[in-house]
Amino acid sequence: MMEDRIRNVFEAQQQHKLLLRKGDAETRIQKLRILKRGITSFEEELYAALQEDLRKCRFETAVTEIYFTYAEIDFAIKQLESWMKPVTVSPNISNLFAGNKIYYDPKGVCLIIAPWNYPFQLLMSPLISAIAAGNTAILKPSELSGATAAVISKMIAALFPPGEIACFEGDAELSSTLLALPFDHIFFTGSTAVGKIVMAAAAKHLSSVTLELGGKSPVVIDASADLSKAAEKIAWGKLINAGQTCIAPDYVLIDETLETKFIGFYKAACERMFFRNGKIDTAVYAKIITLKHFNRLKGLLNNAVNDGATLSWGGEQDESTLTFLPAVLTNVKNTQAIMQEEIFGPLLPIIPFKDPGEAIAFINARDKPLALYVFSGNKTSVEKIIRETGSGGVCVNDVLVHISNPNLPFGGVNKSGMGSCHGFFGFKTFSHERAVVFQSKLGLTKMIYPPYDKKRRLLKWLKRLM
Repeated sequence: MMEDRIRNVFEAQQQHKLLLRKGDAETRIQKLRILKRGITSFEEELYAALQEDLRKCRFETAVTEIYFTYAEIDFAIKQLESWMKPVTVSPNISNLFAGNKIYYDPKGVCLIIAPWNYPFQLLMSPLISAIAAGNTAILKPSELSGATAAVISKMIAALFPPGEIACFEGDAELSSTLLALPFDHIFFTGSTAVGKIVMAAAAKHLSSVTLELGGKSPVVIDASADLSKAAEKIAWGKLINAGQTCIAPDYVLIDETLETKFIGFYKAACERMFFRNGKIDTAVYAKIITLKHFNRLKGLLNNAVNDGATLSWGGEQDESTLTFLPAVLTNVKNTQAIMQEEIFGPLLPIIPFKDPGEAIAFINARDKPLALYVFSGNKTSVEKIIRETGSGGVCVNDVLVHISNPNLPFGGVNKSGMGSCHGFFGFKTFSHERAVVFQSKLGLTKMIYPPYDKKRRLLKWLKRLM
């Protein structure tokens, strides 16, 4: 039975995690190199699988899935030795002559649950961090991207013993089985609704969690923005993977004097990048993952239009190929579903404002998003928007690219997630920051031992010092 197999693997990893604690940087680096060589050997199968699951073209798969992963591995290999070194911190009055350090301990047995939209990269990225931090891991790829899941499962089985890293394929029932186990850490990427389920399951065992969720990531365009460049960047960020990106621009808040002009630039940019001879180019434009998600997008569009929104451009659909063309909507209402839930597709609502304060208030009236995008040539305006709003991350005069720098933390806040990943931040996520004090022979703690009746002067002195 699958449940028995899972439990056997989990128990084997519980034993193996104790051995991994003894490993040095070079041991972990060798495992990262094994992973990279394995990806290289399975690269063609991954291209084919991602084409089957999402109709991702080879270039997009390379940049957003495979090469992205190679870069993460290389960065971890280069930096790992320095990451693992204990960090010396300053003492205080209570341990004035002691050595004070922070050690990074492996958390132990980790569960990584990945989504379907970037099914390779969003599983490999946390795995890289888990390996770098010295953990074992059980992987659960999404069943909706089944072709990619099958390649990943085959690759992991060929590279690592299951007592160290294992991959299980299955649906929500499998996830429930895994979540019933007392993992040391759970890393989940997916929807906010499922994130709540994961967190509730983790609470039963007091497992620590990292949640990469999503939300409605807004774009703010003020009157000083370079409108043509903004439209091109937003079109790319919105339509890569057919909009099925957790940090895709969800809707645009724009100075009311620029709305019509922006739509023209946006349409031209979309056609330049994703159309050929007036028709959508399916060689470079991805499909919607399933009919269920296709119909969800169709419902968002139809409900908005039926409730008074204007379909200003696009929106054609081909159910037989699950192709949903880009669409621009204006005159949308806050009460419509398209403005209440993450779109996760190629529909772009446009909302005009009279001054940036309106845009700030609009953003703050909603849950904190995973990303915020600001297009402006006014530094004061940019700083005001950043300072007065909350989000997981921010890009100014660009979209998406903040995820690509491993020197920056990537993660959400509140309903868009918790915790950070990539680079050192991913290493820390899968590590416990352990405080260690090396007391010297000159330790002063004896000064505060009882009896206390003759230590009133000491108390006054401590009050001034502490």
